[in-house]
Amino acid sequence: MPKQRGKKYEAVAKAIERREQYEPDDAVRLVLKSSTSKFDGAIEAHLRLGVDPRHADQMVRGSVVLPHGTGKKRRVLVFASGEKAREAQEAGADIIGGEDLVKRIQEGWLDFDVALATPDMMGMVGRLGKILGPRGLMPNPRAGTVTMDIGRAVKDIQGGRIEYRVDKTGIIHSNIGKASYSESQLRDNLAALMDAVVRAKPASAKGQYLKSVFLSPTMGPSVPVDPVAAGRMS
Repeated sequence: MPKQRGKKYEAVAKAIERREQYEPDDAVRLVLKSSTSKFDGAIEAHLRLGVDPRHADQMVRGSVVLPHGTGKKRRVLVFASGEKAREAQEAGADIIGGEDLVKRIQEGWLDFDVALATPDMMGMVGRLGKILGPRGLMPNPRAGTVTMDIGRAVKDIQGGRIEYRVDKTGIIHSNIGKASYSESQLRDNLAALMDAVVRAKPASAKGQYLKSVFLSPTMGPSVPVDPVAAGRMS
């Protein structure tokens, strides 16, 4: 049975041609108009890649600083000790610790959005792989979340750095802003994400790399984007 849509959804959906692949600027304009939530909902980008994430050499992941952030305050947890713990505190980290935090997480506590760690802490943090890994919270050097420059990492995250990672179906899902953003702000953020993902293309990936790109509001219809044009935004 077809899913019933509200009148507001149906009204904005009429402005989007489902079989068309829009230029990025047009897609940004349309997705901002297509948000039907009464609250300031998120705008997400969904990128389907021509990779097979079952193979380690085709795993696409990394981090990128969005020029205008995501509009969401994120709780940053840092595994660090001594001087690096003080550095993280001064940079504005929300939760800092070591073995105590490992134990809390093992007991089921997960009240944070991003986890960072200094390299010397990864011996104990590694025990949390089965808990944090499936949730995308495990610190990883490739994502820039395992680093000695912990103060800068904290500031970057609070300033708009996000992590992206292809899921098991070959899709990257990423928040790129809010429905209240201007077209130029959202376009800048989308361009930054596209540039990072294109640069992260594995050497072993064959054929078309960017297969499809969609922009979606929290509530409202999604907008198809021309993947070739999106890949050239930077």
